[in-house]
Amino acid sequence: MSVLAPEQYAVYLITDNPSRYAGDFLENVEAAVAGGVTLVQYRDKESDGRRLYERCLRLRRMLRERGIPLCVNNLPGLALAVDAEAVHVGQEDMPPEAVRRAVGRRMDIGWSVTCAAEARAVDRSLVDAVGIGPVFDARATKADAADAMGLAGLEEIVRLCSGLPTVAVGGVTVERVESFFRTGVDGVSVVSAFSKSEHPGAVAQALLEARKRVKNLA
Repeated sequence: MSVLAPEQYAVYLITDNPSRYAGDFLENVEAAVAGGVTLVQYRDKESDGRRLYERCLRLRRMLRERGIPLCVNNLPGLALAVDAEAVHVGQEDMPPEAVRRAVGRRMDIGWSVTCAAEARAVDRSLVDAVGIGPVFDARATKADAADAMGLAGLEEIVRLCSGLPTVAVGGVTVERVESFFRTGVDGVSVVSAFSKSEHPGAVAQALLEARKRVKNLA
């Protein structure tokens, strides 16, 4: 059984490398959370093991005070060490069956899906949520990103993954986020729209309000 509800995937902040933030990394994430972020994934490709742990632990403490769940990218051991609610892995990472052996049922496992064939292969006994993308070109923040699938591709995979929480990633902006939610996806994952913004809280609020409008939750 999933630890997190689908609505907790609504506005999903994926952290950028700490050096890409203007000012303190944690303060930027905190501002986004204050604006309406519902889940934070810690992804950091530039820090060593000790720094990864220290930064992730600071993030864990801040989020727990605010009732926001934490997901750790690609590192089940780190997720366990900080008592995260979820861990996310991609197609080239440790497979879900190995992650499940490591973490048991204490946290959600998110799995990246880049095409319909991968969506059909999702093992629902192991995977709790699906990250879908890139919808639009994501190479600015992930150099090895797959080819963009577009909104039609996103809609197809959302349908194939019916019953699992689904999150779109790749090219999410405030200006076009309503078109993402019209595909039926539960949430959107955002990296640079937060890390490059002077007002990350306003970005989060705009994304959450767009979801409410499309899903008639207002």
